[in-house]
Amino acid sequence: MPSLRRSNAKSSRDKAFVATQSISARRDPLEDEARFLRSWFERPLVTGSVTPSGKMLARTMASYVDPRVDGPVIELGPGTGPVTDALVRRGIAQERLILIEYNPDFCDLLERRFPRATIVQGDAYAIRETAGPLLSAKGAATISSLPLFTKPLEQRLSLLNAAHDLMQPSAPFVQFTYALVPPIPKRCDAGSYMASRSNKVWLNLPPARVWVYRRP
Repeated sequence: MPSLRRSNAKSSRDKAFVATQSISARRDPLEDEARFLRSWFERPLVTGSVTPSGKMLARTMASYVDPRVDGPVIELGPGTGPVTDALVRRGIAQERLILIEYNPDFCDLLERRFPRATIVQGDAYAIRETAGPLLSAKGAATISSLPLFTKPLEQRLSLLNAAHDLMQPSAPFVQFTYALVPPIPKRCDAGSYMASRSNKVWLNLPPARVWVYRRP
């Protein structure tokens, strides 16, 4: 069962405390890498990577989200929050963010770093159950750092379809991958989705590419 970790409704006094608290909760790259490595050893098929996304990859993913488009932004598998931070810097208000994270330790960290976001501890692949009840309007985008290649193709397609059912028409489903092939093969999205890809993000370790899927 998904667990709602924090409400984003706060008094002005709470917000002042949060502003002070968030300064001390800024990212420490070395600490984040240690957290990811530990999580990967414990749950390799869930975490999927031994390091968090680099800044350039995070910025590339966030660049596909238009802050002028209304609606919630759903992030799947935010981990320690590098892509979340890029979304905030892009102009997405924390109050618009719904972060779905399986790892409870990462959820605790996300609460400290993004105190006005809505954080759900649960299964991101069950997006209808975890995010659906929290949406007050159709989503503006879904950003995924999930290790999709650890799941069967049928489950990947199910996630893609469910995410688009919760979003506005033409809203992007953004997914990065280290693989040379797309996470959703082109033969599967023909006619149902428009797929595009970024250039290789060489400054990430390892190098990665971002794929974007939209319904026509």
